[in-house]
Amino acid sequence: MMLRGYFEETKTINLPALFTTTMKKVVLAYSGGLDTSVCIPLLKEHYGCEYVITVTVDVGQPEKEIQQAEEKAAKISDKHYTINARDEFVRDYIFPLIKANGSYEGYVLGTSIARPLIAKKSVEVAQK
Repeated sequence: MMLRGYFEETKTINLPALFTTTMKKVVLAYSGGLDTSVCIPLLKEHYGCEYVITVTVDVGQPEKEIQQAEEKAAKISDKHYTINARDEFVRDYIFPLIKANGSYEGYVLGTSIARPLIAKKSVEVAQK
């Protein structure tokens, strides 16, 4: 019952209007997969973004995945950065997670704990 009032008061944001009026340059956290690859033409064709910068953050994925992301980004983005954040990921995210016994149903939350670091590195690129 308490959530009903919350949802009734929540405002909807018109994303297409937001993109076309304020964002001409976008930084996209980029994995090289289908979803993030489709985002690039979508941002340009449907949201008016003129310049899409992709960022792949290496937190220990196989080297082949990083190389594939770089190759795809070179073809479809305007500029690409690959950031090696492996040491920072282990030191500042994985070690504290293990110390806190952070897990879900017995699995260490490695993938989900990487998201804040990926966002942080993408913002750092955006601020350049």
